[in-house]
Amino acid sequence: MTGPLLVEEHDDRVVLRLNRPDVRNAIDLPMVQALHEACAELERHPRLALIIGEGGTFAAGADIAQLRERRRDDALQGINSGVFDRVHRLPMPVIALVDGYALGGGAELAYACDFRIGTPTTKIGNPEPGLGILAAAGGCWRLRELVGEPLAKEILLAGRVLTAQEALDVRLLNEVADDLEAAGHRLADRVLKQAPLALRLTKSVFHAPREAHPFVDDLAQAVLFETRDKTDRMTAFLDRRKESR
Repeated sequence: MTGPLLVEEHDDRVVLRLNRPDVRNAIDLPMVQALHEACAELERHPRLALIIGEGGTFAAGADIAQLRERRRDDALQGINSGVFDRVHRLPMPVIALVDGYALGGGAELAYACDFRIGTPTTKIGNPEPGLGILAAAGGCWRLRELVGEPLAKEILLAGRVLTAQEALDVRLLNEVADDLEAAGHRLADRVLKQAPLALRLTKSVFHAPREAHPFVDDLAQAVLFETRDKTDRMTAFLDRRKESR
């Protein structure tokens, strides 16, 4: 199979493989377009997604050759920030499987996901200021939310690159595993044991702006209280408790 993004379909999940291993999966415009197409399908038919890079690297950044030629109007289009925000807003959870380097745009794609699993070789950072630009696709604000201001500034302003253990220690990585895909599918299995609509609404409520609470919480709960899934799951829970007495 060819193309900048390989899509592997399953009944309850989709695996998206960044497929430019010859350039360490640098994120270029065709890959951005392919990610938009994958997001559109996941918006139409919500499923959990796993994102992984081919060739032992998640993504070593945006395509520098393309970035060098971009100008003001290109930046204002939000080429990378737009697609990463779309990944962030997908209805169902997204798991980044981060092998090797996740730098620049690659790191920002990982930040946009709900979970991140790495390997012992994982390295995460944002070297953009060293190239005369900034981490404009989410790094300047998502990273602070994930790891706190002091560490985020070390990464964004002083060029610090986190090792797998350092990223795990600050919970930027949820897990470090030798068999990355197996670990990703185990986490996916755990997530997908939850009620599908409850997952979708929990993710939406979690990311709602502060001023929307508690209204959105109550509204989402009102929807879930009327579902057959809620009744069936609570009945099964009560039946199991009776049987254990």
